[in-house]
Amino acid sequence: MTGRLVSIFGGAHIDRRARIAGTTAPGASNPGTWFEEAGGGGFNAARNLARLGLDVRMISPRGGDAAGETVALAAEQAGVIDRPFIFLDRKTPSYTAILENDGNLVIALADMELYRLFSPRRLQQRATREILSESDLVATDANLPAETITALIRRAKSESKITAGIAISPAKVVRFDACLADIGFLFMNEAEARALTGKDTVDAVQWPAILRTAGLDGGVVTRGGKPAIAFKDDRIVTVSPPALEQLGDVTGAGDALAAGFLCAFLDGQPLETCLRTGVAAAVITVGSPLAVSEKMSREAITEVIDLVPQAEILS
Repeated sequence: MTGRLVSIFGGAHIDRRARIAGTTAPGASNPGTWFEEAGGGGFNAARNLARLGLDVRMISPRGGDAAGETVALAAEQAGVIDRPFIFLDRKTPSYTAILENDGNLVIALADMELYRLFSPRRLQQRATREILSESDLVATDANLPAETITALIRRAKSESKITAGIAISPAKVVRFDACLADIGFLFMNEAEARALTGKDTVDAVQWPAILRTAGLDGGVVTRGGKPAIAFKDDRIVTVSPPALEQLGDVTGAGDALAAGFLCAFLDGQPLETCLRTGVAAAVITVGSPLAVSEKMSREAITEVIDLVPQAEILS
């Protein structure tokens, strides 16, 4: 264990994914397979960080139902200390996706209304205040209301905590808008960066300057199979993902990258090592059918990082 305490706020819910077996027939019954697991951007990152040896607390709203029990069990199995706000008369949030045979999304339904009940006043509860005061790193995904995200990040920054955010989606990343200047690192893909900045098309190396203009001092922009870009203060580095012969499910890869990056950052590693570690964590994840690979560990990172190209330092 590293002895570093990490507190993660945000999504911890049920992910359901169905894959159609053959050619998609709209408006008809399609044969296929169904898979269900615990998920959520914040929860995926929390479980990865716990598997990497950090002391992790997960704080999230949850319903008093069987789905909530599934999430609690997943937290226990990963070594995450679970600190939910349980609403006994509500359903645990869920995300349901229908995928074509090649993995492309047909349609998805996000039932996330419960997260709206996580208001800023819940941050004032004694147990939550104590968790925040003890934490070295405070991170949240964009599933929570914008006003709660802003209150959380600003409070953590005022207590000199390392802060981080996970964008989740183009529609939700704008919830970070009011607190960009207080976020140490924001993890996003290019679609989310476009939604945050209003820039439709840019040269990839321009993202740090554009995001700095928006108020962000540090962040990571992933670009699928293209080089990921990380920046902090006046430093910019890129790392290309390794070419892999076979890919599994990419679900959770971005959350794993955030976890690997932050783990290395807490270890005091330079920006280029943080990004290579994050890419290595993502590689481990895409090789697994699960959103959080059971093989995730510091030893696995050490083995896989040799596959990751050296970083290119741009400034």
